[in-house]
Amino acid sequence: MTPAARAARPGGGRAGKPVLAVVGATGAVGTVLLTLLSERADVWGEIRLIASPRFSGRVRGVRGEDTAVRALSEESLTGADVAVFAVPDEVAARWVPVAARLGAVVVDGSRAFRMADDVPLVVPELNGDAASERPRGIIASPGCTTLAMIVAMGALDAEWGLAELVLSSYEAVSAAGRTGVEELRGQLAAVTSAEAAGAELGRHPGDIRRAVAEGRGRAVAAGAAGPGDPYGTPVALNVVPFTGEMGEGGWTSQELTVRDETRKVLGRPGLRVAATCVRVPVLTAHSTSVHARFGTEVSVGRAREVLANAPGVVLCDDPAQGDFPTPADVAGTDPTWAGRVRQSPDDPHSLELFLCADNLRKGAALNMAQIAERVVRELRAAS
Repeated sequence: MTPAARAARPGGGRAGKPVLAVVGATGAVGTVLLTLLSERADVWGEIRLIASPRFSGRVRGVRGEDTAVRALSEESLTGADVAVFAVPDEVAARWVPVAARLGAVVVDGSRAFRMADDVPLVVPELNGDAASERPRGIIASPGCTTLAMIVAMGALDAEWGLAELVLSSYEAVSAAGRTGVEELRGQLAAVTSAEAAGAELGRHPGDIRRAVAEGRGRAVAAGAAGPGDPYGTPVALNVVPFTGEMGEGGWTSQELTVRDETRKVLGRPGLRVAATCVRVPVLTAHSTSVHARFGTEVSVGRAREVLANAPGVVLCDDPAQGDFPTPADVAGTDPTWAGRVRQSPDDPHSLELFLCADNLRKGAALNMAQIAERVVRELRAAS
């Protein structure tokens, strides 16, 4: 189907509203997306819940209704006006082109198409118009680390022009889905059990690692082993300065992804970006410590004004009163929260700030929902 024909295609849902397919509806991001669809303005007709065949027939709630999950297939995708994919990269690589060929506008949250030249990478608060230019019928959504900070940094870039971005991300285990959450909980249970048995963890190298390994061994013996360690080293009572896979020059895939996505969303292909991505023992919400250098002198007062008025950002910045964003405060909320805004003591062109955002909402499901709603408005205007 040509892009023009796709744009003009009328909605096939109830009361003339478009049909939405949620692919990956049973996963961590998909579950949050169903919650958002129940909370936000109802612009959809039928909402189809789609997942791998092993989940077929299971029931999930959306808009106050119990809905059966369908197996991912051409049949389940046929007739969808918009398809949102919250699935692993390999599943998206296979099925996103199928959904687009069948006539859906696809919003994909995986890495499979983000850096393709003919696929827009969209954050509605910053470059929403790019969603209209989709020659393949595909719109990509950035990863959770990028989304946790990009709306705030995009607003400051528009004010002063970013010259360089150096950041450290402190990433919640839910970025690895339910596997990550279950692993952290299992590790915390193991170290708690070891301490209850009299072990003094943290006094000698390897104490925590041994406690976690012994806890996993007990789980295996009891037939209650978890899904397997997604980190390779304990994250309980620890920080792990490595997320993703090893890439070129000692950088991880996650760190290189943040660089590439930031450049593409901001339309700044030459922007200097350096990221260090760290896994921390937090269930939900990513944090980012940012050093940003701009092309002109900056002021803290104006930076706070810009952030306070930026769409998708909440300023939370009175540290003397204990007012700054933390994961415990922002989990379950939609905005990126900004605080600890400071001017570099050595560079009048530079700002330091701290950002927090729910990695499953702001960092994934919300951005895809916003893109999908923008597509709906476009479909209505074309009909």
